[in-house]
Amino acid sequence: MRIHQGTFSFLPDLTDEQIERQIDYILRNGWSVSIEYTDDPHPYNNYWLMWGLPMFDLKDAAGAMFEFKKCREAFPNHYIKINGFDPSPMWQAQRVSFIAHRPTQDDPGFRLKRTLWSDGRVQKYGLEPYATDKPAGERY
Repeated sequence: MRIHQGTFSFLPDLTDEQIERQIDYILRNGWSVSIEYTDDPHPYNNYWLMWGLPMFDLKDAAGAMFEFKKCREAFPNHYIKINGFDPSPMWQAQRVSFIAHRPTQDDPGFRLKRTLWSDGRVQKYGLEPYATDKPAGERY
């Protein structure tokens, strides 16, 4: 199974050169770069941990690549994504987001979890990742 989140998730993993070109694209558009990581890639997990602060005044992709490589070195068994935030008045939103690094192991699967509510007549279903069976930091 392969986690599909973000812009290039259906493509093969990007090389460092391709990642740097994407960061350069983000900077050419005047967007800010941020790097986030997690060991729980659940589709509803919107709160990934941020690596440092967003790079608002960055002009060269080499600075973001340096931070990305440091994050990958510190968390080799985590998912790492790069975001491009558009601060212009009409947008003020994330314009691009892609997974730049994945753990070397296979992506975890998800199981369907059934929960009974109230008097047992109402059933709710949800997805639960296998990765959360282990404590945070030890999931891969």
